Amino acid sequence: MGISYQLFCSRNFGPLPETLAMLRDAGFTEVEGYGALFSDVDAVKAALAETGMKMTTAHIAVDDLESDPEKFVALAKELGMRAVYGPFLMPDDRPTDAEGWRAFGQRLAAAGKPFMDAGITFGWHNHDFELVDLGGGVTGLDCIAEAEGLTLELDLGWVARAGADPEIVLARFPGRISAVHVKDIAPAGENENEGGWADLGHGTVDYAALLPKVRAAGIDHFVLEHDNPADDKRFATRSLATFQTL
Repeated sequence: MGISYQLFCSRNFGPLPETLAMLRDAGFTEVEGYGALFSDVDAVKAALAETGMKMTTAHIAVDDLESDPEKFVALAKELGMRAVYGPFLMPDDRPTDAEGWRAFGQRLAAAGKPFMDAGITFGWHNHDFELVDLGGGVTGLDCIAEAEGLTLELDLGWVARAGADPEIVLARFPGRISAVHVKDIAPAGENENEGGWADLGHGTVDYAALLPKVRAAGIDHFVLEHDNPADDKRFATRSLATFQTL
């Protein structure tokens, strides 16, 4: 089982070597990278080597993957990544109907083919906008998942924030989910300075009931995330401690 930390959580805090050392000391061994870090690949490699941490997965924008697939496949191999995920679409780029989402799924599959050919898992990381009902109960995430070979990194927190039941969404994609993001939601009116998110175990998502269902589905890679923590060390230490009890 892999327990990882999305480095985007710490974007507003110390330099990467200090962040990785903090995470190592908290008990993490794995991290998930994100696109901005790869503007200085040598610095990433040096920080990982210095701290003994592993970057087992990463979020990389689809435009970047399409512009230079060989570069990012080589990077993923060099760092020993097991998976790469497309992470986000700006509002103006989001399809508005099922046909558009299916076309986007095909675009993702094409962008991911070099990774899949290299034996690296590839897929999509959701937010809430892919869970909008397009009619007849079909969502953008359903349409994306129709593309052959793609997997999903299912963000359980965003699923819940979209008003969907994470257990039901989890069951909709048997065998297609390669990892999950574990993210908690603060009670209504709380943590507004942190975007309404909470440290794991300090929010409203019932992970004590949900995580056994995730494990039963054969999913063994968990990424802890908080989109905007006021204190990344607090989030990391409290959330990992909670996760280890579940």
